[in-house]
Amino acid sequence: MDKNELLKALTPNLFDVVKILLTAAVILVVTKLQLVSDKLSALLIALPLTSILAMIWMRHESKVSNEAARVESIANHAYYTFWFVLPTMPMFLVIPWMLKKGYGFYFTLGINAVMTTALFWLLVITLKKFTSIELM
Repeated sequence: MDKNELLKALTPNLFDVVKILLTAAVILVVTKLQLVSDKLSALLIALPLTSILAMIWMRHESKVSNEAARVESIANHAYYTFWFVLPTMPMFLVIPWMLKKGYGFYFTLGINAVMTTALFWLLVITLKKFTSIELM
Protein backbone atom coordinates (compact mmCIF):
# COMPACT_ATOMS: atom_id res chain seq x y z
CA MET A 1 0.00 0.00 0.00
CA ASP A 2 1.52 3.30 -1.06
CA LYS A 3 1.16 6.63 0.72
CA ASN A 4 -1.84 7.79 -1.34
CA GLU A 5 -3.77 4.56 -0.75
CA LEU A 6 -3.05 4.77 2.98
CA LEU A 7 -4.16 8.40 3.11
CA LYS A 8 -7.35 7.57 1.19
CA ALA A 9 -8.11 4.64 3.53
CA LEU A 10 -7.59 6.80 6.64
CA THR A 11 -9.61 9.80 5.42
CA PRO A 12 -13.04 9.72 7.09
CA ASN A 13 -16.21 9.77 5.00
CA LEU A 14 -19.90 10.09 5.83
CA PHE A 15 -20.21 6.33 6.45
CA ASP A 16 -17.37 6.59 8.99
CA VAL A 17 -19.28 9.32 10.84
CA VAL A 18 -22.40 7.10 10.92
CA LYS A 19 -20.32 4.20 12.27
CA ILE A 20 -18.81 6.38 14.99
CA LEU A 21 -22.20 7.74 16.05
CA LEU A 22 -23.86 4.31 16.12
CA THR A 23 -20.98 2.75 18.06
CA ALA A 24 -20.91 5.68 20.49
CA ALA A 25 -24.68 5.33 20.95
CA VAL A 26 -24.24 1.70 22.03
CA ILE A 27 -21.67 2.74 24.64
CA LEU A 28 -23.86 5.62 25.80
CA VAL A 29 -26.91 3.35 26.21
CA VAL A 30 -24.89 0.81 28.20
CA THR A 31 -23.40 3.42 30.53
CA LYS A 32 -26.79 5.08 31.10
CA LEU A 33 -28.44 1.71 31.66
CA GLN A 34 -25.82 0.93 34.31
CA LEU A 35 -27.34 3.70 36.42
CA VAL A 36 -30.54 1.62 36.56
CA SER A 37 -29.26 -1.97 36.46
CA ASP A 38 -25.69 -3.30 36.80
CA LYS A 39 -26.79 -6.71 35.56
CA LEU A 40 -28.60 -5.49 32.45
CA SER A 41 -25.78 -3.16 31.45
CA ALA A 42 -23.28 -6.00 31.98
CA LEU A 43 -25.41 -8.28 29.82
CA LEU A 44 -25.49 -5.72 27.01
CA ILE A 45 -21.75 -5.07 27.18
CA ALA A 46 -21.08 -8.82 27.22
CA LEU A 47 -22.93 -9.20 23.96
CA PRO A 48 -20.49 -8.94 21.08
CA LEU A 49 -22.16 -5.78 19.77
CA THR A 50 -18.95 -4.10 18.66
CA SER A 51 -17.81 -7.26 16.88
CA ILE A 52 -21.15 -7.60 15.15
CA LEU A 53 -21.10 -3.93 14.14
CA ALA A 54 -17.52 -4.29 12.89
CA MET A 55 -18.48 -7.28 10.75
CA ILE A 56 -21.43 -5.36 9.32
CA TRP A 57 -19.13 -2.42 8.52
CA MET A 58 -16.58 -4.80 6.98
CA ARG A 59 -19.29 -6.40 4.82
CA HIS A 60 -20.46 -3.06 3.46
CA GLU A 61 -17.06 -1.41 3.06
CA SER A 62 -15.15 -4.28 1.54
CA LYS A 63 -13.31 -3.38 -1.66
CA VAL A 64 -13.15 -7.07 -2.55
CA SER A 65 -15.57 -7.89 -5.36
CA ASN A 66 -15.16 -11.66 -4.88
CA GLU A 67 -17.93 -12.76 -2.48
CA ALA A 68 -15.97 -15.81 -1.26
CA ALA A 69 -12.94 -13.68 -0.36
CA ARG A 70 -15.16 -11.15 1.45
CA VAL A 71 -16.85 -13.93 3.44
CA GLU A 72 -13.48 -15.48 4.28
CA SER A 73 -12.19 -12.13 5.57
CA ILE A 74 -15.19 -11.73 7.91
CA ALA A 75 -14.90 -15.37 9.01
CA ASN A 76 -11.21 -14.82 9.82
CA HIS A 77 -12.13 -11.72 11.81
CA ALA A 78 -14.64 -13.69 13.91
CA TYR A 79 -12.20 -16.59 14.38
CA TYR A 80 -9.33 -14.39 15.58
CA THR A 81 -11.68 -12.35 17.78
CA PHE A 82 -12.47 -15.57 19.67
CA TRP A 83 -8.79 -16.13 20.43
CA PHE A 84 -8.16 -12.48 21.35
CA VAL A 85 -11.08 -12.43 23.80
CA LEU A 86 -9.76 -15.37 25.87
CA PRO A 87 -6.90 -13.50 27.62
CA THR A 88 -9.31 -10.74 28.66
CA MET A 89 -11.66 -13.04 30.58
CA PRO A 90 -9.70 -13.24 33.89
CA MET A 91 -9.84 -9.44 34.08
CA PHE A 92 -13.59 -9.58 34.70
CA LEU A 93 -12.97 -11.61 37.84
CA VAL A 94 -9.82 -9.85 39.03
CA ILE A 95 -11.18 -6.29 38.73
CA PRO A 96 -14.13 -6.81 41.10
CA TRP A 97 -11.93 -8.76 43.53
CA MET A 98 -9.30 -5.99 43.62
CA LEU A 99 -11.88 -3.21 43.97
CA LYS A 100 -13.64 -5.01 46.81
CA LYS A 101 -10.26 -5.45 48.54
CA GLY A 102 -9.82 -1.68 48.49
CA TYR A 103 -7.33 -1.22 45.66
CA GLY A 104 -7.71 2.05 43.79
CA PHE A 105 -9.65 2.12 40.53
CA TYR A 106 -6.82 3.25 38.25
CA PHE A 107 -4.29 1.03 39.97
CA THR A 108 -6.66 -1.90 39.43
CA LEU A 109 -7.08 -1.02 35.75
CA GLY A 110 -3.31 -0.73 35.33
CA ILE A 111 -2.61 -4.09 36.96
CA ASN A 112 -5.29 -5.71 34.84
CA ALA A 113 -3.93 -4.14 31.66
CA VAL A 114 -0.50 -5.61 32.45
CA MET A 115 -2.04 -9.00 33.36
CA THR A 116 -4.13 -9.09 30.19
CA THR A 117 -1.13 -8.19 28.04
CA ALA A 118 0.93 -10.95 29.68
CA LEU A 119 -1.89 -13.46 29.20
CA PHE A 120 -2.25 -12.40 25.58
CA TRP A 121 1.43 -13.03 24.83
CA LEU A 122 1.31 -16.30 26.79
CA LEU A 123 -1.61 -17.40 24.61
CA VAL A 124 0.21 -16.35 21.42
CA ILE A 125 3.34 -18.29 22.40
CA THR A 126 1.41 -21.35 23.62
CA LEU A 127 -0.74 -21.59 20.50
CA LYS A 128 2.27 -21.13 18.24
CA LYS A 129 4.20 -23.84 20.07
CA PHE A 130 1.45 -26.48 20.40
CA THR A 131 -0.93 -25.78 17.51
CA SER A 132 -0.99 -24.45 13.99
CA ILE A 133 -2.76 -21.27 15.16
CA GLU A 134 -0.59 -18.21 14.68
CA LEU A 135 -2.09 -15.03 16.13
CA MET A 136 0.85 -12.74 15.50
